[in-house]
Amino acid sequence: MKSLKLIALLITFFASNFSVHAQLTSSQIDSLTELTLKIFDVPGIAVAIVKDGKIIHSKGYGVRSLNTKQKVDEKTLFGIASNTKAFTAAALGMLVDEGRLKWDNKVIDYIPEFRMYNPYVTEEFTIRDLLTHRSGLGLGAGDLMFWPDSSDFTKKDMIHNLRYLKQVSSFRTKYDYDNNLYIVAGEVVARISGLSWEDFIQKRILDPLGMKETAPSFKLLQNKSNIIDPHASVNGAVKVIRRDWNEIANAAGGIYSNLTDMCKWVLMLLNDGKYGQGSGKRLFTKEVHEEMWTPQTIIPVRGQTPYNTHFASYGLGWFLRDEKGYKVATHTGGLAGIVTQVTLIPELKLGIIVFTNQQVGAAFSAITNSIKDGYYGIKENNWIKIYSGRVSQSVAEAKTITDKIWKEIEAQQKISSPPDAGNFIGTYNDKWFGDVVISQKNGRLWFDSKRSFLLSGEIFYYKGNTFIVKWNDRSMDADAYVMFSLDNNGKASAIKMNPISPLTDFSFDFQDLDLNRVK
Repeated sequence: MKSLKLIALLITFFASNFSVHAQLTSSQIDSLTELTLKIFDVPGIAVAIVKDGKIIHSKGYGVRSLNTKQKVDEKTLFGIASNTKAFTAAALGMLVDEGRLKWDNKVIDYIPEFRMYNPYVTEEFTIRDLLTHRSGLGLGAGDLMFWPDSSDFTKKDMIHNLRYLKQVSSFRTKYDYDNNLYIVAGEVVARISGLSWEDFIQKRILDPLGMKETAPSFKLLQNKSNIIDPHASVNGAVKVIRRDWNEIANAAGGIYSNLTDMCKWVLMLLNDGKYGQGSGKRLFTKEVHEEMWTPQTIIPVRGQTPYNTHFASYGLGWFLRDEKGYKVATHTGGLAGIVTQVTLIPELKLGIIVFTNQQVGAAFSAITNSIKDGYYGIKENNWIKIYSGRVSQSVAEAKTITDKIWKEIEAQQKISSPPDAGNFIGTYNDKWFGDVVISQKNGRLWFDSKRSFLLSGEIFYYKGNTFIVKWNDRSMDADAYVMFSLDNNGKASAIKMNPISPLTDFSFDFQDLDLNRVK
């Protein structure tokens, strides 16, 4: 984050140059986005607006990479991350239109080896359930099989290992965001169509819409000459970080695209599935489109909301809510160092796309909300000021937590010796994640996952039977508690884990691991 003095100056500039009570002009969007780059320390942003069937703004800002300093433009490619989920839902909807599938058909009819932890859930699990985050699994459960991308899990492994992930709530009773079941949804597309998910998306969606520069994954991009690098704050400074993505998860978040192509996708959605000159072609029927934008899973709305939102839900590949009396379909996406947002307000025939190459979601929220305010006729909300305050507070709170722990560890090292490392050294196994080895390297206790090599780092004694693992890759911001259980002889028999920082990405689902000593 920038200095408080600079933030105050820039926010004053924002307030004096335009007020958000009328639709923003392109020059005002320029000012808004340039300010957002500075306030949230984002190297590059791309913004597009579609209104009444036309692209009225499409422009890049800042740089693709702090290394190359090349400029972002409307053709610059970003990973759209979980905005991919809408494409997966659309692919299944197209199969529904063709009579090859029904939303409420059972998953085991197409993937017989599919199993959830609870046999009843397995038998009742439908295609609709794959898309609606109501499985009973916890937030991000099982994501460590593909996140970070250093793992060797295959799609077959992932589908098999779902049976070991215990539900944390009753089936179909609670919203908890999930990625792995979208991977299963992609496999359903493949088994019904005879095409891989990637080929189906390319041939049945991207090609017909003329999304020529888009690909179902980074690996499949034909031209990488105009593409962003991901960025994140590492040790207090924003830097280029390693591009992180595992191909097994493409159906959940693999697509790379740019403003030019994504506007074509948004125009089709705002036209009820129709596209092409004279809109004589259809990607999917109006009935399928309505089903995708019909509430399926309730998301609680509590307290005062800025847009008089009373109801929120998840549909099929989309978040849905009411804002100022309008229906809003939206989704965000997050990869390491890349976050994105797509927002559609069908009654206003309005679509807003914001892509960024730094993992601070407040940036796209500030831009999207500022643009929406103009169309809603809302008097000025200084969203940059609002979100910068929230980010500053959350970063400060997280730093307080992590700093306190490392100070306590430092104090422990000065006044006492850690427990005998020999009691903890060994191999521990989790049924879905595989082996973790606790060893000594150069006299230091060390953590190594055997199936995800980036999950490697030194272990520091904290207190009691609790240690802290500090990952070698500092861009992950995912240091974790390592809590040992001891047997009657004082030797470690099991491990439980939890992330330390509240800012750790939920896909580091350490809390779902149940590691037991095997040797």
